[in-house]
Amino acid sequence: MKNIIKQKRKELKLSQDELSKLAGVTRQTVNAIENDKYDPSLSLAFQLAAILHIRVDELFRFGDERDDQY
Repeated sequence: MKNIIKQKRKELKLSQDELSKLAGVTRQTVNAIENDKYDPSLSLAFQLAAILHIRVDELFRFGDERDDQY
C-alpha cells in the first residue's frame, strides 16, 4: 500500500520520532510504513491521518495509483 506520510510529515515539520510519539508507536514503525515495508492497522492508519490533517483515503493508496478499481 502506497502512502504520502513522509511528504505530509515534512510539510508539518515533524520528525519520524515526533510522529511516532504522537501515534504511540516506535520510530521504526513509522519508518517501515513510510517505506512501504509495513501496512498499519486500520486504527493506526486513521490515527496517522488525523495527526497529519488528511483523510485516510488520501494518505494511503492501495495498489497502482493509475488503477482506481478496488
